[in-house]
Amino acid sequence: MSREMLMLADALAREKNVDKEVVFEALEQALASATKKRFKEESDVRVAIDRETGDYESFRRWLVVTEAELESEGYQILLVDAQDKIPDIEIGDYIEEPLENVEFGRIGAQAAKQVILQKIRDAEREQIISDFLARKEHLVNGVVKRIDRGNAIIESGRVEGFLHRDQMIPRENLRVGDRVRAYLLRIDRGNRGPQVVLSRTAPEFIMKLFELEVPEIEEGLLEIKAAARDPGLRAKIAVVSHDPRIDPIGTCIGLRGSRVTSVTNELAGERVDIIHWSADPAQYVINALAPAEVSSIVVDEDTHSMDVVVDEEQLAMAIGRGGQNVRLASELTGWELNIMSREAAEEKQSSESQKTLQLFIEKLDVDEEVAQILVDEGFSTLEEVAYVPLNEMLEIEAFDEALVNELRNRARNALLTAAIVGEEQVEASAGDLLSLDGMDAETARLLASKGVHTTEDLAELAVDELTEMAAMDAERAKQLIMAARAPWFAQG
Repeated sequence: MSREMLMLADALAREKNVDKEVVFEALEQALASATKKRFKEESDVRVAIDRETGDYESFRRWLVVTEAELESEGYQILLVDAQDKIPDIEIGDYIEEPLENVEFGRIGAQAAKQVILQKIRDAEREQIISDFLARKEHLVNGVVKRIDRGNAIIESGRVEGFLHRDQMIPRENLRVGDRVRAYLLRIDRGNRGPQVVLSRTAPEFIMKLFELEVPEIEEGLLEIKAAARDPGLRAKIAVVSHDPRIDPIGTCIGLRGSRVTSVTNELAGERVDIIHWSADPAQYVINALAPAEVSSIVVDEDTHSMDVVVDEEQLAMAIGRGGQNVRLASELTGWELNIMSREAAEEKQSSESQKTLQLFIEKLDVDEEVAQILVDEGFSTLEEVAYVPLNEMLEIEAFDEALVNELRNRARNALLTAAIVGEEQVEASAGDLLSLDGMDAETARLLASKGVHTTEDLAELAVDELTEMAAMDAERAKQLIMAARAPWFAQG
């Protein structure tokens, strides 16, 4: 049998024109598959063929995992159980036990041949896709080969692409034989080999279509910085010119709208707004909200958002039907946009000013007049009062140097007091958490500083939340959470 194994491997390698190692791997896979049929439950079998003698050995094996990772005892084993057999074994290792070899006859050879054929097909497909990717063809031109459950299979040369239903433009009705363009979204590598996944809804698709229609983009004179789409309905693209002599918007529109019309036709009538990109975020947002006119903008860097103020008659246009205009502008610029009327903006500003006024009166222990001056001068936090450059505060006409220094000292003392109170709260919370089995002082303080103040808070966390929050392994996280939940089970 050993000699027959070597002869078979040699014959298949020559017949299929593949490396002999590929044949041996396929034979091992076929033998392992046949061996698995002995077991009723799911199992993991490994077969090793000696490349010199043709002899082979079979093993059943179990992957060593934590309790949180255990899915099937048929092919996994807990670390604690594995250590009973091999003390120094670790997570990710395998425990094996020898099995009696299955007889490798005509059926086994046929199964191996099928495995080899599949491996060759996968290798050929991988090579075709590699050659395709090497050409950097992100825009795919092809023909609809077939429709399968609403998904289209697109044939482009030797490459087959999958255009899933959710990547098609809504209300688009593709038929077998239709010529179609799509964007290369990704390569999925699964059990069935690599698959080219296409999209006609991705923002990158409209960018590639404009590159095709506008030669100045390929030449580097123009650049599309970003795109946002409501597929089949409306899109926005942001363009910038690297040549002062070229108008980026007019160039993308083309003579009598020829260029933008070609793109619109390809996108089933999707209307395209072309706007100027700007390095200034506020100006970029103003451009992106066109055709609505913006009165003013308040930028909040901390929350990465902007309050955009427009006149009452511009409000509906700025928001758009179903919020479409503001949503696309937000996607295009990457900023969260809050559209509001002048009246709403004034109310919000008045409310925030009042809160700041009360903060200064309470924390700085000053009268309303002094607090109002700080608000009018643009101060909004205690940190600003405490640490803004001294010369900037001295520019306030109503304040002399003595008052400025007193305000700065009071602000710093207020911040210090708040920090001490916060630290005491952390210490108190940590003390409660330390009552749990397995909890240490460092972990308790870390959790308390991140808002986990009580054992009840800890009990409500998921294992993955705790591992991310405290940078611990899943096993320990699970133990701590179960310890925190112990009162729940006692009550039950």
